[in-house]
Amino acid sequence: MIKYTEDHEWLKVEGGSAVVGITHHAQDALGDVVFVDLPEVGKTFTQKEVAGVVESVKAAADVYMPVTGEITEVNEALRADPSLANSDPLGAGWFFKVKLADASQLDALMDETSYTRFTATA
Repeated sequence: MIKYTEDHEWLKVEGGSAVVGITHHAQDALGDVVFVDLPEVGKTFTQKEVAGVVESVKAAADVYMPVTGEITEVNEALRADPSLANSDPLGAGWFFKVKLADASQLDALMDETSYTRFTATA
């Protein structure tokens, strides 16, 4: 199951964990990504807290935690090659993995259809 936030993060839920990244829409708006600041493994964030930063040739943007949880892994390949956020934002360009603290928070996030409608009017 993939969910989306109004801040243009996606999360792919796998059991009690989720993989998190930025959406096609976000990377499109940012342009060429040149740097990512990823969170520390083992750190816990609350929902909507800033968990990282993505910088492009145009701007810098915060990456918000879509759900409360603990960081279990970060994408070191993305740190080495930030352009993965542009070339494969929903695949190799993922940012981090999180262990969910409260799965009910997923209910408030958008599915793909809702997110597509949201970005069309944004």
